[in-house]
Amino acid sequence: MNIDDYAFGKIVVDGKTYTSDVIIYPERVDSSWWRKEGHRLEPGDLENVIRAKPDILVVGTGNVGAMDVPQETLSALRSQGMDVRVAPTGKAVDIFNSLQDTNKKVVAALHLTC
Repeated sequence: MNIDDYAFGKIVVDGKTYTSDVIIYPERVDSSWWRKEGHRLEPGDLENVIRAKPDILVVGTGNVGAMDVPQETLSALRSQGMDVRVAPTGKAVDIFNSLQDTNKKVVAALHLTC
């Protein structure tokens, strides 16, 4: 998977445009992802990601980084063996794309607005 473009509220993955928050897995994009509390990421919001067992999870916190990723969420994810990288979504896109040439299983959970 490759992210072709990102702008506030819109992302293009492998040529397909999405206008809602997404989780990008190696084989598919989940565009139905939403969090229980819109601007706070909890471990329960990532149950499918945890089941997928990625080596690296890239979290995009929004255009200006408004989504909070509490320390307890990071700890819960890291306890599952994941390397978690958190950045505003524009930077997270760059991180995700740069990891595509590695032999690691990479997943991205990206908040597209705020």
